Amino acid sequence: MSSVAIDLEYIERIINPQINGLHTPAGKETKGNHVVTMGETSAQKRQGRTVGKQQANGSGAMAEIPAAPTLEERLAEKKDRAKVVLWRRPIQTLTYFIRESLILSSEYMVKLWHNKKLVLLVAMLVGGYYAAFKTPGPHQPILERAGRDFWWCGYWVWLGILSSVGLGTGLHTFLLYLGPHIASVTLAAYSCNSVDFPSPPYPEDIMCPEEESSGGLKEMSILTIMSKVRLEAFMWGAGTALGELPPYFMARGARLSGHDPEDEEMAEFEELQRLKEQPGEASWLDRAKLSVEKLVERVGFFGILACASIPNPLFDLAGITCGHFLVPFWTFFGATLIGKAVIKMHIQKLFVIIAFNESLLEWAVGVLALLPVVGPRLEEPFKKFLHAQKQKFHRKPGMASQAQDKVNLLAWVFEKVILLMVGYFILSIVNSFAQNYHKRIHKSTVAREKKHAQD
Repeated sequence: MSSVAIDLEYIERIINPQINGLHTPAGKETKGNHVVTMGETSAQKRQGRTVGKQQANGSGAMAEIPAAPTLEERLAEKKDRAKVVLWRRPIQTLTYFIRESLILSSEYMVKLWHNKKLVLLVAMLVGGYYAAFKTPGPHQPILERAGRDFWWCGYWVWLGILSSVGLGTGLHTFLLYLGPHIASVTLAAYSCNSVDFPSPPYPEDIMCPEEESSGGLKEMSILTIMSKVRLEAFMWGAGTALGELPPYFMARGARLSGHDPEDEEMAEFEELQRLKEQPGEASWLDRAKLSVEKLVERVGFFGILACASIPNPLFDLAGITCGHFLVPFWTFFGATLIGKAVIKMHIQKLFVIIAFNESLLEWAVGVLALLPVVGPRLEEPFKKFLHAQKQKFHRKPGMASQAQDKVNLLAWVFEKVILLMVGYFILSIVNSFAQNYHKRIHKSTVAREKKHAQD
């Protein structure tokens, strides 16, 4: 019977703390142990939600490990962080932006120092190229052409990255840069009946060749124009594919480490997982996101390829889904690269080239004149703009364009739209950096509270 009595005491000692709602050492019950059932602060909640773990020495001491913040606390912190913008808290936003910039700069300097061999190799290659370029010889034209092509490709890759990587908001570089470039090449091709533009000044400036193409083309074809802008379009598409990697790596790292990154996109992903069990609460946008996730999860490579091959604002969710379910990197990136740089770019190129077809453009301007009141007023600026562009293409080398002397209304408006969008993009970067620093402060505060609770 004595053995039974000992077992009952052991069971009672284990069960009683569970009934009280908190593991505590014997003889050390305090008023704070009832924090779960009383009105407590958020810090007390985090301290109260603990996982007890008995030490190996058998003394009965319990090691408290505070749990992560609740959903309500995250939402409150996110709401406060959303107020850190230039038009609401200008001084705080600028201060946080500067501090975050300094922190990121120091982190990247440390990374460069840790990879000093790679940095030294790149510096030696650049120095060797510069020395060879300055040395007279028959190799100079080849190096000049290679350097020009390298910077031209890098320019479009960088614009593609900016278009999809985020930093608060994506800069729509297709509408601002690649689309107008394809449109200019299309107009010049139909006007010159050739795509053999003199280089230089092409691609910085487009001029008709002095002599007609040796091929003797009677009519410009769409495929010829598409081949002329294939390099720029592919590099821009490759840049957009590179810009989709951060969500993938973020979700993959969180899944492998078991750490909750407290990121808005991951929070959205978790909310979608909850809506799977309660589909009645999902909006039409949530249902569209769930469809994308289901397609990627079930079909794999071809599902990713399908999502990447069409203009899809929900593709970030596809990257997070692939990272969360540990889809291999080359499966995700290969499908994204083929979809964005090959399939989607050919669709977009075809659309722009058809839209700026000479006959179709003239028909569109004629239809514009049929609009009541504003139609005749808009028709004249468009006609002047198209006429000025044709004159610009047919000017002689070394001659300044007459269109540069007269500022067209459409060109002036388009220039101001570009400046506004670039300005808004820079503004969003400042806000994003400031909010990242706000998140950094919040995480350090939570870490200090956890450390204090453990002590």
